Parts: sequence; C-alpha cells; structure tokens
Amino acid sequence: MLPMIFGENLFDDLFNDAFERNMWDVNKALYGKNASHIMKTDVHETDKGYELNIDLPGFAKDEIKVELKEGYLTISAAKSLDKEDSDRNTKRIIRRERYAGTSQRIFYVGDIRPEDVSCKYDAGVLTIELPKYEAKKLPSSNSIAID
Repeated sequence: MLPMIFGENLFDDLFNDAFERNMWDVNKALYGKNASHIMKTDVHETDKGYELNIDLPGFAKDEIKVELKEGYLTISAAKSLDKEDSDRNTKRIIRRERYAGTSQRIFYVGDIRPEDVSCKYDAGVLTIELPKYEAKKLPSSNSIAID
C-alpha cells in the first residue's frame, strides 16, 4: 500500500463509497479538508470595544503576524515543516497528516490606530482587543443650491 493514496482519514477513506472520493487526488489545499476549520473566530462586544478570539492550534507565537493597514486587520499564520528535515535521513515517513503553508483572515475594523490594538497568544488562541471608534456624524440634511 502507498500512503499517498489515502486522503484525510485513513479508515474513513477505506470505507467510503468509491464514487464519492478520488483516492489519487493528493494535491490538497492547506490543511486539506480541514482548511475551513482553521482560524475560527469569535467576536465579542465589550464596553470598551471588541474582542476577537481566533483559534490557531499548533502555531507558535513567531509564526503568527497581525497587521493593521488602511482600516483592515490582517491575521496571517504560516507553518513550516522544515525543522524536521534533520530526521529525514534516519526516518522514513509513512503518512503525514500535518501540512505546511499559510492561512489568513482579514477583517475591516475602520479607522483605528495600531497602538490602540492589543494582542495576546495563549494556549492556541489569539486574542485581539480593538477599541470602538466613533462613526463620523453626518448632517441630517442640507440643501444644496442648483446653478
């Protein structure tokens, strides 16, 4: 048996209907079928602002990047398996379920400054606190003269 012919779950793929799967499709996206489960986010409103709790299990703190640019908050996480190359000479990989690549989420947060945003990463959860910003008040109505 060749390990590369199996999909995400060895036993489920063996017992699934052959018409519902393609055993030879080994070109999967980042994290395979589980990509939709990466970076699950909860947004909470507090008295002072908003709190985002983003699940990033398996990522180290230095693999996560948070950037604020033109009102958009971008959270990127990059995973690399290059650290394990030293074991390749002595170990043969039979099956690999961990993937390398990047994942990213973008949120529009409005006109806030980077120094007003705080981030904390603990136990696989990235917590971002954002302040509420005051929306610019527009006049209720103004008449405009027609020339």
